[in-house]
Amino acid sequence: MRRTVYLDYHATTPADPRVVEAMLPYFGDKFGNAASRAHSFGWEAEKAVDLARQRIAGLAGAKPRDVVFTSGATESNNLAIKGSGAAHIVTMETEHKSVLEPPKRLGCRVTVLPPRPDGLVDLDRLRESIGSEPTLVSVMCANNEIGTVQPIREIGAICRERGALFHSDAAQAYGKVPIDVEADGVDLLSITAHKMYGPKGVGALCIRRRRARLQPQIDGGGHEGGMRSGTLNVPGIVGFGEAATIASKEMPDEAERLRQLRDRLLRALSNEVDVTVNGTMDHRLPGNLNVRISGVKADALLLNVPEIAFSTGSACTSASVEPSHVLRAIGLSTEAALSSVRFGLGRFTTQEEIDWSAGRIVEAVKRLRALAPV
Repeated sequence: MRRTVYLDYHATTPADPRVVEAMLPYFGDKFGNAASRAHSFGWEAEKAVDLARQRIAGLAGAKPRDVVFTSGATESNNLAIKGSGAAHIVTMETEHKSVLEPPKRLGCRVTVLPPRPDGLVDLDRLRESIGSEPTLVSVMCANNEIGTVQPIREIGAICRERGALFHSDAAQAYGKVPIDVEADGVDLLSITAHKMYGPKGVGALCIRRRRARLQPQIDGGGHEGGMRSGTLNVPGIVGFGEAATIASKEMPDEAERLRQLRDRLLRALSNEVDVTVNGTMDHRLPGNLNVRISGVKADALLLNVPEIAFSTGSACTSASVEPSHVLRAIGLSTEAALSSVRFGLGRFTTQEEIDWSAGRIVEAVKRLRALAPV
């Protein structure tokens, strides 16, 4: 009985063993509260948090004081959007639900832009959408379903030109592609640990404070410079910092290895069955492959290869029977969207796993087509 091959790294990543090793002491002897300033247990925890903050900031081109720890990217997105006080929010149809939903509660003007068919933002349309009132532009760095990497630096330049704040959900991009909030002109950057081999339950919002002034969404003891009250998750933060350190050293080589494995998977599938890539291959996360397979429903395919873990789209909407809003936004029909699957390759994916998985998927597609020919 073969173990399951994991190809759903966009949903979550396993914690790197080096990350786990770094975290373990903070569940035991080093258990102090980082806000306890009266004794060595608190000082030790605070020192560990400060070091992690430096490492996390460095990977984003930010300053340590700009990093505000949260429970994850969803909370970071909510803090950025709800805390901005913007009169007008401009975003895209392909954003994560944690960006699309918060503006509905604010009562401000919201402009939701359609993407181009390749998933990229139309920069001219974005520029035209920013008016004279205080505006927050929220465009994710890399899409969680089709892997599209947006032209963040160009978006940042437009926001500067038009006097708008720029927020980017970088949950899928951080640690996988280069990010520099200063050079890219990003004022607010949402990141999370569990998408880049760190623990679940910890994330951050990088706030370039000389540009952005936010209203806290959680009040209490005034932690994180008053931006996010609550006892810090010290073990999680330490793990987040270690994950950032590993990514800063290994990201270029890892990206190239994943790009080669992804292209190998696409070739293996394309040689045997009719597949079409959703989104652009030129501006894409190295480990992402989202394809539609003609004549086969995605949910039926998943059921026929239970030994391979992949998905039909975002894990955050997996309970929904509706077609992906991202795929519909780039122009796919309901039928095409429901025939699409997402493969997420990661640090521990091997060539042997790719070859074996491709063979199993091809077998399943042919079997399903024979049962219900197009």
